[in-house]
Amino acid sequence: MKDVKGSYPIKEWPEADRPREKLLEQGSQALSDAELLAIILRTGDGTSGRTALDHARQFIQKFKNFRGLASAASAELRDLKGIGPAKAAAVMAVMEISRRYATEKLPQGKAFCCSADVFAHFHQRLGDRKKECFFVLLLDSKNRAMREERVSEGTLTSSLVHPREAFTPAIRESAASLILVHNHPSGDPTPSREDEEVTDRLVEGGQLLGIGVLDHIIIGQGRYYSFADEGRLKGNR
Repeated sequence: MKDVKGSYPIKEWPEADRPREKLLEQGSQALSDAELLAIILRTGDGTSGRTALDHARQFIQKFKNFRGLASAASAELRDLKGIGPAKAAAVMAVMEISRRYATEKLPQGKAFCCSADVFAHFHQRLGDRKKECFFVLLLDSKNRAMREERVSEGTLTSSLVHPREAFTPAIRESAASLILVHNHPSGDPTPSREDEEVTDRLVEGGQLLGIGVLDHIIIGQGRYYSFADEGRLKGNR
């Protein structure tokens, strides 16, 4: 059954049901995804009588969740009924803000104790990327973060990710070890043959340089694959 409130402008709803007032009174956790998005959209469409919440529900219905929405192109957003450049830009801006929040400078000294820690740090920025990005996470002798470095962007190959590019930052920073991280745009983190070849090559390079490669973690959508957890790091098998 259609929500009767949807027939009226949000400003005419009971105050406790309005997304903005609800957020201020009950906190952001009390709002649904559509209600949060409605606050960003601000207004509805006077011509059709659709409210900001109606538009927000339309976004969620089409793109399923915020991850799907974050990966949508401008043209896809504007294909929706009643969504013009201003609303599309507002949605794209808030999605970019969330990405930048997730990519703010890595706190120096943060400890990475397991693969789940690495996934938690990288998944928001890499989980919905449409290109593969390869990072090295530099660690000190106590597995504390020193810095992270993006080595390449594009389809992962042994020629694209050369040991020289991967280990130069580690040598420069006198890192004790490193963790390799990259994403799969398909969302499936299962390693390919190229992933395995690159991993073996970099592990061998680390052994020659005395810099341990502790893991290679592939980020998918909501899940990840760890070479170390699966016992597939060369020399540790």
